[in-house]
Amino acid sequence: MTEVLLVGTGAADGWPSPFCRCASCEAARARGVVRGQTSALVDDDLLVDCGPETPGAVVRHGRTLAGVTHLLITHAHFDHLGPQALLVRSWVEGLGELEIVGPADALEVCRQWVGPDDPVRFTPVAAGDRVRVGRYDVRVLPAQHQVFRRGDAVLYDITGPDDARLLWATDTGPWDPNWFEAVRGARFDAVFLEETLGHREEISASHLGLPRFGAMLDRLREVGAVDGATEVVAVHLGHHNPPPDDLDRHLAALGARAGADGEVVRLRARGR
Repeated sequence: MTEVLLVGTGAADGWPSPFCRCASCEAARARGVVRGQTSALVDDDLLVDCGPETPGAVVRHGRTLAGVTHLLITHAHFDHLGPQALLVRSWVEGLGELEIVGPADALEVCRQWVGPDDPVRFTPVAAGDRVRVGRYDVRVLPAQHQVFRRGDAVLYDITGPDDARLLWATDTGPWDPNWFEAVRGARFDAVFLEETLGHREEISASHLGLPRFGAMLDRLREVGAVDGATEVVAVHLGHHNPPPDDLDRHLAALGARAGADGEVVRLRARGR
């Protein structure tokens, strides 16, 4: 069984946004639904993204990063990559090697935070690559998103040692039609798909709102990447979404649900 701890499920500014009094933020506060920057800890040894909030959130969820031997970075935007954590890690003796996998531009941001004797290894990847990351088989997929240049943001198709398979898909806008061929027949056990914008998709072409989220799911179902046994979890949720109760209804109609900070998703592999 593969275990995915959702360390955070919010957009870059979280939800509620700390500087906002919109109806969506006020409803989330009233309900006690607080989301930090999106990241995930898989089986306690693989961390997917590490924004500045991630290390503290892991501790508040009762976990530790001491066993993490591999870090997957999707891109270098600040909420997904807080390289200062590498300095904090270097203060603890005996942790062993950490492999950091991600686009070359993201790895470059990390290098100034790693000392010459720190046990850190960098593995640059690009869309289309397939790499072995510790116990995991990782396929690197393109994202409709960028930091410095086209191609410097990616998504990950991750298969664990028990053959449980998940898609980590944030940040991204709508994919090109040929993107879906890369996951045809995947029958993911779980899909963690961003849904940043709610009903405000005009704000950015590099993120999904509810209409695009639904369209993406329809296409994933058409190619057999998502089926009735796939758990579809919306992440990277921001305050342009409707209030939490309304969002739950919208997502349920699409065959999905909102992830929650601190939630553990357990995936059981199935025959493919």
